[in-house]
Amino acid sequence: MGTLLRRPVVWVVGGVLVVGAAVGLALFQPWLLFVDEEVNEAGPAVVSSPGAAATPTATGQAQGQDVGPRVLASGAFISHEHETSGMVKVIRLADGRRVLRLEELDTSNGPDLRVWLSDQPVKGGTAGWGVFDDGAYVELGKLKGNKGDQNYAIPADADLDELTSVSIWCKRFKVSFGAAELRA
Repeated sequence: MGTLLRRPVVWVVGGVLVVGAAVGLALFQPWLLFVDEEVNEAGPAVVSSPGAAATPTATGQAQGQDVGPRVLASGAFISHEHETSGMVKVIRLADGRRVLRLEELDTSNGPDLRVWLSDQPVKGGTAGWGVFDDGAYVELGKLKGNKGDQNYAIPADADLDELTSVSIWCKRFKVSFGAAELRA
């Protein structure tokens, strides 16, 4: 054994294995699968308006009714690369801004997870894992936590008639952990 450790090829192979292991750990970050990050942000209170039909004004708000946060679209997550569940809502605030709200999100943690709005359809199984970067998408930010409730501002120029799905997207490996179709 002592003579084996004196050979240069053993040191080179050992060095390559150590560097390979370090690079693999840095890329895959497997410890994240065992670490949960829970976020519990309060959401805007959504109101319903009783009474007769409202008349829209030039600002898009309605006359004759209380103006408050309203759900424009919602959906439920399906699993892709990792088991994912929870609900997603697009909420218009009283001032016209829009927020994407994730509720009761439960997915795996992972490296470089993002929240995307996309124009791609939500497909089940492996067929849906990699489609969300094939078309138009808007990145709303890094996923704040892999569990819980969280809010993301939607840019004013994001066209929600075209961007009809949400993906928890792993940017590093170009794969969806889970996705939801948005329905009015």
